[in-house]
Amino acid sequence: MRLSVTARIALLAIGLALVSNLVLVAFVWRQIHDDAIDALRRDTIEQSDALVAVYRTGGLPALSRTIEEARAPGDLSLIIAIVDSEGRRKIGVGPEDITAAGPPISTSFRISTMGLDRPWSEREAGYAVRPIGTYWLVSGRLLDDWEQEQRGIESALLAATLLSLALGIGGGLVVTRYVGRRLNGVADVIEGVAGGDLSRRVQTAAGDDAFDRLATRLNAMLDKVERLMSELRLVTDSLAHDLRSPLARLRTKAATAVLLPESPQREAALGGLLIETDLVMRMLTMLMEISRSESVSRDRLTSIDPSALIEEIGELYDPVAEEAGLDFNVAIESQPLRIILHRELMTQAITNLIDNALKHGAGGGEITLRLASSASEIRIQVEDRGPGIAEADREQALRRFGRLDTARSTPGAGLGLSLIEAVARLHGGRVELADNGPGLIASIILPRG
Repeated sequence: MRLSVTARIALLAIGLALVSNLVLVAFVWRQIHDDAIDALRRDTIEQSDALVAVYRTGGLPALSRTIEEARAPGDLSLIIAIVDSEGRRKIGVGPEDITAAGPPISTSFRISTMGLDRPWSEREAGYAVRPIGTYWLVSGRLLDDWEQEQRGIESALLAATLLSLALGIGGGLVVTRYVGRRLNGVADVIEGVAGGDLSRRVQTAAGDDAFDRLATRLNAMLDKVERLMSELRLVTDSLAHDLRSPLARLRTKAATAVLLPESPQREAALGGLLIETDLVMRMLTMLMEISRSESVSRDRLTSIDPSALIEEIGELYDPVAEEAGLDFNVAIESQPLRIILHRELMTQAITNLIDNALKHGAGGGEITLRLASSASEIRIQVEDRGPGIAEADREQALRRFGRLDTARSTPGAGLGLSLIEAVARLHGGRVELADNGPGLIASIILPRG
């Protein structure tokens, strides 16, 4: 049976809580066990040293009196005895015969069973064996009290483990509910978008966890999808509208060329047909260039020296402007560091700006290609002295298929600035249009970082 993602997350949370608590309980138990053994070892060695000291100062009589005085009523765990070399008890309390642990051998501390008779043969003791003359001193305690304490500790640790399991289940259910709610929110938005509602967005919490980062990226993607769909509808409508006239003219001129009897007239009509065909081809080519610029991945960008790029473009257009009777200037106000660019697309965007200036600003007699930079931006701008664009019309000029009324009489599709804006957006920048008093300043503004 396949479990859902939320169920697997709940089981994982419960398992992690249980394993972590089991590890902690095992560590605590082991630490308590070792501390208890160390305490028993210290007490046994201190007791054995004290009894040996009594023997050395007062002999066996003094040691015998001390052993008798050490016997407390009801204390059945105490082991303190003097045994012979065969392990048989002579004085004190403890097993009659300790040979179950072997013949007496000097040892500072040992844990094992003692004696052949019950209960000593069934219960472990911690004891020390020290030589005193021809006899041996055995001192220590049965582990009954220690084992009872250990059982109490183990019971407490078992209760803590069960409590941790219950808390783990509760925590797993809380995590499952939280994760399920966040994932369901994402799923609802995706289902809404799949149903055609592109305005749906994922709600973000006041935090920066993985779900918030997922929601932010998903919302950014949906914003781009909504924008592209809006542009697609605009392109479809505008393309149908703008192609209707040239295609109608194409059909009319083709029909006229077919009906014309005279060869010169037919050739003139075919020449007009070619002009209209070129216009349609330019529109389609420009649309393909815009789509290509919007689909380029950022890993195809390379480090470019913007000053060298501007100088190369200036050298390319200087003879073109001179032939058109224009004064073409290149102004590099500063030498910015290398930046990451798509060289081919950025070159095409800049040359489109210059072509627009040559087409619409030639009457001003002057065109300037300028490179300027600040602490945060690099500005590439083309300045002309033509009629310019009114501030109220600049947003329309940047829109795809956006053609101003003053430009309707010239061939074009209204896609040049859209391509430039798409290239700027690819680089994280923007396009700005400003007044040059008179003329137009068209700028591509790129971030330095």
